[in-house]
Amino acid sequence: NFKTNGFFYLDYTIDNPRRTVISRFKVSAKDPYKADPQSEVILLKIEQPYSNHNGGQISFGPDGYLYISMGDGGSGGDPKNNGQNLKSLLGKILRIDVDKNSNGKNYSIPADNPYLENKDGYKQEIFAFGLRNVWRFSFDKKGNLWAADVGQNEWEELNIVEKGKNYGWRIMEGNHCFNPEDNCDKKGLVLPIWEY
Repeated sequence: NFKTNGFFYLDYTIDNPRRTVISRFKVSAKDPYKADPQSEVILLKIEQPYSNHNGGQISFGPDGYLYISMGDGGSGGDPKNNGQNLKSLLGKILRIDVDKNSNGKNYSIPADNPYLENKDGYKQEIFAFGLRNVWRFSFDKKGNLWAADVGQNEWEELNIVEKGKNYGWRIMEGNHCFNPEDNCDKKGLVLPIWEY
């Protein structure tokens, strides 16, 4: 609704402490080609334990919700296992509704998010998990979410991301076992449609 409200959204990383910030700004009342730097409304702040894999992307999906890709927090091999930890926002694709506020936040959780109102402490913003660092993603004309995910040292991958699915990191790197290196449990994992 930019034409009516003048809102636009940013994803940036800042230090002291190191964190990713998802925020909303508004264009200047005097000049629609300039931002009002005082208009920032922070939606999410996510602590980043390491200096790499802090990149990502935000984009509105065809459903009108804001999608956010979050790296696994960095270092090598996801030592905190964030990709598989549903109590962490790292190593995920998140989805939020920026048009409604709830529970004291500047956004709400879409009614069909997979972990809405769960009793296990899982983050309700999670749309999909098991990702290392989706640097770029896009929606095709049919509404499919295509995501390019980086690998550790050998394999990078392309996924079609669906709600609630586990894309395998750090159990898998592409189609290959990563942790453990052999005989990993692939049950419930969605393997990439392409690896390179």
